[in-house]
Amino acid sequence: MIKTNELKGIIVKNGFSQSDIAAKIGITPKTFYEKMKNGVFESDEIQIMIDELHIDNPLAIFFAKE
Repeated sequence: MIKTNELKGIIVKNGFSQSDIAAKIGITPKTFYEKMKNGVFESDEIQIMIDELHIDNPLAIFFAKE
C-alpha cells in the first residue's frame, strides 16, 4: 500500500507537480493520477521517484502496511 498523501507532500516539497513526476516516469498525468488513486506503481516507476525526489525511506511510503 502506498501512502499517497505522504508522496504528494514529498512531490510538493521538492518543487514538482504530479504532472512533472508523471513526465519523469514516462506516463501521462491522467495515468499518474489513476496510479496514485489505486496505489499501484511499477517497480521502475517507484525507483525513478525515489531517485528524483531523494526519498530516504522508500519502504515507509511505497510498501507501507495498513
